[in-house]
Amino acid sequence: MYDIERSLGFLLSKAYQRAWAIMRDQLEPHELTPPQFGLLAFLWRQDGLTQAELSEQAQIDRTTIGGLVDRLEKAGLVERRQHPQDRRAYKIHLTERGKEMESPLSGCAARALETLTAGLLPAEVAELIRMLEVVRGDRRIYDFPAC
Repeated sequence: MYDIERSLGFLLSKAYQRAWAIMRDQLEPHELTPPQFGLLAFLWRQDGLTQAELSEQAQIDRTTIGGLVDRLEKAGLVERRQHPQDRRAYKIHLTERGKEMESPLSGCAARALETLTAGLLPAEVAELIRMLEVVRGDRRIYDFPAC
């Protein structure tokens, strides 16, 4: 009999759900979601990315990125600026408020990680990250299973 509760897919799915919920709870006072935080984190690393570049780096489809950027813009954390070489494109830039949020939101992420990995030693966390990077692979586009 197949033991679904010990299957890798089931465990990864449930771990993801728990991680998302913990991060959501940390971000709630700031009225942000984990995906919005993720986009801000990419912009803290490299401000002024286009939506296409954000989509590629975050591995989120372009339609979803558009909605996330809309909400971050409405919250006053980012702004769209015309791309200097491509009139059809916009670069996404952090506002002053978006830059100021790096420290408090990074603290939220650190607390979420601490809660998520409370039962693991630091070396085990590092090994888990290494293994997940291997399982994730280096593909940018993921095929959905046929079954």
